[in-house]
Amino acid sequence: MNSAIIFVELENRVISATYRNLMIKARVVLVNMARGEQLADPVITISSPMPSGALRVRLPDSVSSGIYFLRALNAHGEDVARSADFQIR
Repeated sequence: MNSAIIFVELENRVISATYRNLMIKARVVLVNMARGEQLADPVITISSPMPSGALRVRLPDSVSSGIYFLRALNAHGEDVARSADFQIR
């Protein structure tokens, strides 16, 4: 099963994205591309029994400007999908 997370837009420090084939308890995290580090906040946990849907991620003030991407991890913590890169200003 090919999972996907698709970045849609970033507006007013809110990221909109859609996902496919992510199961319950999958997590979506924000990753700083330059440092390669996964941010501790925000973390979104998929709670819908449907494998496809949409999500909105409000960025905390602690997230600085830079290039980021969303990473989806399954319930075992394994990478299953990655979004396109996007810039936070």
